[in-house]
Amino acid sequence: MRTQTRSFLFMGMFIMMNSYFLLASYSNTSESAPKNALDLSEKQSDLMEKTDITLHADTLDEADIELVSLSTEAYRQFEVKTVIATGYTAGYESTGKNPGHPLYGVTFSGLDVQRGELSTIAADPEVFPLGTVMYIPSYGYGIVADTGSAIKGNKIDLYYDTVDEVFSEWGKREIDVFVIEEGTGQLSQEQFQEWVEKVESGAVPVFQQSL
Repeated sequence: MRTQTRSFLFMGMFIMMNSYFLLASYSNTSESAPKNALDLSEKQSDLMEKTDITLHADTLDEADIELVSLSTEAYRQFEVKTVIATGYTAGYESTGKNPGHPLYGVTFSGLDVQRGELSTIAADPEVFPLGTVMYIPSYGYGIVADTGSAIKGNKIDLYYDTVDEVFSEWGKREIDVFVIEEGTGQLSQEQFQEWVEKVESGAVPVFQQSL
């Protein structure tokens, strides 16, 4: 009789202890869930409050592009278009003109070709009107100043000073470009210079290629 009583007693204690541990485990799990949710909420809040975010994007050539001092909202305001980008020069192989020709190095807009902080590029005016400013990863800022018989639809032609630069620095790529401002269909030297000053002064978002 005593043996049976002890067995029942030990069994009861065992059941009570298991129940205690199960309740404790459930309580800890319940308490940890809100804490994790709170931590995640705080991280999301911190991210949304940031005004300076460095973003990275990869081109097909795996070139890292660093978007410096560009907030998330500012980044999203620019239209992104996928284009086929090639390179061209002012020479005969691209334009059919040689040095000495009165229109050698002169774009459709009337401006001379430029390669610098802001470069002249060619595009289909039905897609990118003259004066359109865009950022081309691994190339820099370009402004549509020229057209081309083979440049139709979502194609752009990037100006380079030499044929060697076209092949060694660019070639042909499918790439996403950032449209900073759509042009009006006209481009003057004054407008071009205004955009050069904006780019050089940092008045437009600063895109820099990582070294």
